[in-house]
Amino acid sequence: MQLYPAIDMKNGKCVRLTQGLFDKVKIYGDSPADMAKLWVSQGASFLHLVDLDGALAGRSVNENAIRAIVEQVDVPVELGGGLRSAGAVQYMLDLGVSRCIIGTKAAERPEFIRELVEQFGPERIVAGVDAKEGLVAVDGWERTSQVTAVELCLKMKEYGVQHIVYTDISRDGMLSGPNVAYTKMLTEKTELDVIASGGVSCMEDLEILYNSGISGVVIGKALYEGKISLEEAVKKYRQGKEKGMAGGSVVCRM
Repeated sequence: MQLYPAIDMKNGKCVRLTQGLFDKVKIYGDSPADMAKLWVSQGASFLHLVDLDGALAGRSVNENAIRAIVEQVDVPVELGGGLRSAGAVQYMLDLGVSRCIIGTKAAERPEFIRELVEQFGPERIVAGVDAKEGLVAVDGWERTSQVTAVELCLKMKEYGVQHIVYTDISRDGMLSGPNVAYTKMLTEKTELDVIASGGVSCMEDLEILYNSGISGVVIGKALYEGKISLEEAVKKYRQGKEKGMAGGSVVCRM
């Protein structure tokens, strides 16, 4: 299972929101690049970046922070937030970003995803499916559409997408546990690489996701609040599973 430490950026700083609410923000560091280097030093092999200002503005805002990260770490990064044109995607790929996550535009004009996959290839384009009570949210989670997460994921598959980041907004930043059942259902229905995001709180959550066949998970607040040791998680779920190291009873401590 691929582990993706999350680095959410707002005003050039490393932050976390609660349930996607921009008035519930907590700053964890002044340098996203330093945070990226910390996670890489603890074993991260892929980073998940979000330009929160960009998600609201509809264009990349934290470019300097993104540039610093890709220049200072030697692992691939995926980026979401404000990428709503082929030009914006091309720019970030040229900057050194490995995969671009398309959220709002995927929901509002799914054909755009097909065009991007055709232009850049399925390994470069990720569909970001963020949902509230099963309905896809757009514009930095400020607005809910009438499209269900299942409908959008199936449409993304039809258009050649291979990777999906599914976020249950109601659980994001809450440390309440991920929506395992819904994520597993999306994985089974689409047969895609569905990456779980939102709510991960402890090692037991990772164990449940792994045993449910989920191929990847974004870990955010649980890392920043010290609920999960990335080094331990990497040993158990990136390397140790094949060697029988993981398993047993793990209890969340809130």
